Amino acid sequence: MPFDFLKRKKDASTGGQSEGANQTGSSGTPRGVPFDGLTEEWRLVGEMQVEGRLSDAVNRREPITLANVRWAPIDGSEPLTDVPGLKSIDPYDLMIVMAGEGSLPPMSETERIAHRVHKVSYDLRIELPPFRVVGTVFLYPGSEPERLLDRATEMFVPVVEATAYLGDRVIGPDVVDAILVNRFFLRGVEQVDRSTGERHAKLPGQPLGGISWQDRSR
Repeated sequence: MPFDFLKRKKDASTGGQSEGANQTGSSGTPRGVPFDGLTEEWRLVGEMQVEGRLSDAVNRREPITLANVRWAPIDGSEPLTDVPGLKSIDPYDLMIVMAGEGSLPPMSETERIAHRVHKVSYDLRIELPPFRVVGTVFLYPGSEPERLLDRATEMFVPVVEATAYLGDRVIGPDVVDAILVNRFFLRGVEQVDRSTGERHAKLPGQPLGGISWQDRSR
């Protein structure tokens, strides 16, 4: 298998950078962060050499250095095997990146609360065929979930306490601290009941007034 199988040609308007661009910042030392990533055909497990937050690294849209990589077809037809020749990856090729608490620098409880205090949580089912992700997304007030389908500066959006599916099969852990979803692959977003992963059942009676984001999207 050639190790440039993930390369995709960039449109100049996307701001993609050439293979081998330096992923790190001007200061600090990259660290190995465990990741579990899904492309259209492969599951990749290993470490990304990043500085700071994993979400910041993938949103830079620059090739990221990899280490200790194993891969397998996404359909689970073969076990994970070592692939020592795969030394970097372009974030454009990743549809989903599953990350644990170790992917973030240490953060106090006060910092965690401050990070979310100005955001609204939505329990969503996100479709990016052939995958589906169910979890919670935090958005600023006025940013409706359907806007995730729009092209934006932020290529990856984090979905917390999330589960990734291929059909009815869970990919990776049952619940992941955070799944970074590539917005370029999104095809559908729907608010759901977290306990079932299905849309909320309609209650009997008439609404009391107001318009939900689902109503406006029809």
